[in-house]
Amino acid sequence: MPLFDLDAEALTRYRPEVAEPAGFDDFWAETLAQARQHDLAVRAEPVDAALVLVDVLDVTFAGWGGHPVRAWLTLPAGADAPLPAVVEYLGYGGGRGLPHERLAWAAAGFAHLLMDTRGQGSVWGTGGSTPDPVGSGPAAPGFMTRGALDPREHYYRRLFTDAVRAVEAARALPQVDAGRVAVTGTSQGGGMALAVAGLVPDLLAVLPDVPFLSHIRRGVEMSPNDPYGEVRRYLAVHRDHVEPVFATLAHFDGVSFARRASAPTLFSVALMDPTCPPSTVYASYNAYGERAGGVAKEIAVYPFNEHEGGQAVQLDRQLRWLRARL
Repeated sequence: MPLFDLDAEALTRYRPEVAEPAGFDDFWAETLAQARQHDLAVRAEPVDAALVLVDVLDVTFAGWGGHPVRAWLTLPAGADAPLPAVVEYLGYGGGRGLPHERLAWAAAGFAHLLMDTRGQGSVWGTGGSTPDPVGSGPAAPGFMTRGALDPREHYYRRLFTDAVRAVEAARALPQVDAGRVAVTGTSQGGGMALAVAGLVPDLLAVLPDVPFLSHIRRGVEMSPNDPYGEVRRYLAVHRDHVEPVFATLAHFDGVSFARRASAPTLFSVALMDPTCPPSTVYASYNAYGERAGGVAKEIAVYPFNEHEGGQAVQLDRQLRWLRARL
């Protein structure tokens, strides 16, 4: 896709007025307090993944509502001291798959916790293992409009809570140095990493890669692709729900979480990305750390890429950038 958004210089200055709900902090404090009423119930069972240089554990912990959430923990084989950890969240529609599919972080000496995504895992990859036992009202196919009229019922309230609990689960594992935990993810996973950045105050670092769910209304109005297209299709039918839907989605907007973040960050953006338009990514990046008075931040720019972004090139940057911060 050709360039379609603001020019590169304008993007660096782009600071839109993104609506933030009254009571945003109270909403999330109450949400996490409810989740923490359930014991974290972390279980980690060794798995024979036919790997020699990496140890694998099948992890389960209690997410939103006490629902069991699955994850893979991969480690350098035989590691006998707590390691710095990377908690990774997945892109839209994917599941945790098989342990051998993501070995880079363990190979680089980190403990790597890959969180499964409740209710997803059947669009790409090799599947997921975590159901979402909660229903919703009328919704367009997909996850964006599940609970569209009430933030307390919305799918992303549950998923973002799972993401916070994943950090808590990682810190509870004896293989992890609880004081050195970073979060990362691509697309939806990048949006989840931003949410955790705004909800967990003491992270080592945040690495959102072409993040989804930033400046959501602009994404819906600009992107020709799903998942934002789910919202357009819903609103094309439910014509009187426009403002209530965007009021709900504002509780999950990466810009609001980015404002509250305090950990160093390395973003990435692709300037020909039709799925997460670059202005939506910059809306979060430019707001990142505002409430902390500014934090160390960088953004890797891929001028001629679409939503695939930097892929292996970006992972190389992340590995080197994070290693330099240990």
